[in-house]
Amino acid sequence: MAKEFTVPPVVFPSGSGVNPSVGNINQRRVPTAPFQPSRPPSSSSALPFMSFDMGSATSSSVSLGGSISSSAAIGSASFEDEEPLLDELGIHPDQIWYKTRSILNPLRVNPTAHKDSDLSGPIFLYLSLCLFQLLAGKIQFGVILGWIVVSSIFLYVVFNMLAGRNGNLDLHTCTSVVGYCMLPVVIFSAASLFIPQGTSVARYAVAGIFVVWATRACTNLMVALADGGEEHRGLISYACFLIYTLFSLLVIF
Repeated sequence: MAKEFTVPPVVFPSGSGVNPSVGNINQRRVPTAPFQPSRPPSSSSALPFMSFDMGSATSSSVSLGGSISSSAAIGSASFEDEEPLLDELGIHPDQIWYKTRSILNPLRVNPTAHKDSDLSGPIFLYLSLCLFQLLAGKIQFGVILGWIVVSSIFLYVVFNMLAGRNGNLDLHTCTSVVGYCMLPVVIFSAASLFIPQGTSVARYAVAGIFVVWATRACTNLMVALADGGEEHRGLISYACFLIYTLFSLLVIF
């Protein structure tokens, strides 16, 4: 059974007597002009940000080029005045060679060359000793480095204990002297590569010569560079002898 719904009647407003929908269709909308921003009063039609002066542009480019050239000149001048990289790192090859050459004479060591202590030369000699040991089939980088540190501290403590209050030897100078006097041991390590392994007597004899050479050089430098060591030269020589004997045994075995 279908249900019936009541629809209320539609009532149009009176007055015109014309259907509204028909009237809206017949009416035409008058087009409105688009929005136009107001322009400032100016005689020129060019935009303000597009106008520029050629003279000012030329002068600005000239000033810019002048500033760049002047800054480049200042940069090149400052680069030429800089010190070499080795000097900034504290590595002086001339001083290293001068100090190393002073150790080459076992009978006469120049102590004035070692007043300015450094660690660049000793590190080079330590690496040379490690390299020759590596060529002999012995990987002893850590052992040599540890023995060097212990030897420098040992000689520093012994010297200052013997000198007492008059001792003025610092650890940096002691490490530098011990390192430069390692040159005979480095030469022995290089020479041991050509000595046959079976001739142990010859190896011990050669090792004794280089140990005495290093001991004499280190003792003379220690006594000359620090105060209070002249009267204890024998004990200082014994301490240096133990140090370089230890390194020579490391080369032999």
